[in-house]
Amino acid sequence: MNPIVSLALATAVFVGTHILLSHPLRAGLVARLGERGFAGVYSLVALATFAWMIIAWRRGSDANALWVAPLWWWPIASLLMLVASILLVGALIRNPAFPKPGAAPRPIPDPRGVFAITRHPMNTSFMLWALVHASISGSPRNLIVAGGIMILALFGSIGQDRKKERLLGETWRDWEARTSFVPFGALLAGKVRWRDLMSGAAAPLIGGIILWALATSYHAPLVSPLGDLLSR
Repeated sequence: MNPIVSLALATAVFVGTHILLSHPLRAGLVARLGERGFAGVYSLVALATFAWMIIAWRRGSDANALWVAPLWWWPIASLLMLVASILLVGALIRNPAFPKPGAAPRPIPDPRGVFAITRHPMNTSFMLWALVHASISGSPRNLIVAGGIMILALFGSIGQDRKKERLLGETWRDWEARTSFVPFGALLAGKVRWRDLMSGAAAPLIGGIILWALATSYHAPLVSPLGDLLSR
């Protein structure tokens, strides 16, 4: 099979199974398998489809890129990835969206840190990742993966709100009223104070910088060949 076709299929299956298992199929599978059984199935499907994506990616190439970002764009792209890294790390700290099987709904504290920016900081970081990577290279394989991640993060956020509204009722609707889906929407609307953005920001900032530095060092070997390509 053509590597690009294989990658497109792998990405579609990866995204599709994530959305199906996370939302329309979740309740039925949990009822049959239990939370642990469902988590096992979910993890196996995710790992298998992701492995397929990796194999197909490695078989392809960037030889037919529609565009390659100029060198001046790289520092801006890197800065945007730092923001994405901070959002991702911040999303791991006291995230009310994380599942808590069997727990009774409880009031959610006022949004602080990355949650003052958006109630979906993790998916927002993935969307930012997708946009940045698509801007760097217009190769078919890059656009397929970036597009898949963008779709998964966007519709995952929408599905998460609907699922939490169903499970938590007014608790989640109140959280939605105090936060925003669109980044900085709640801050600009005055729902959240700007000083709340910096409350508890130390851990996301430090963790985000560390994650960004590690990812940047991993990508460093790719920059030299790209620079050679641009200089021709």
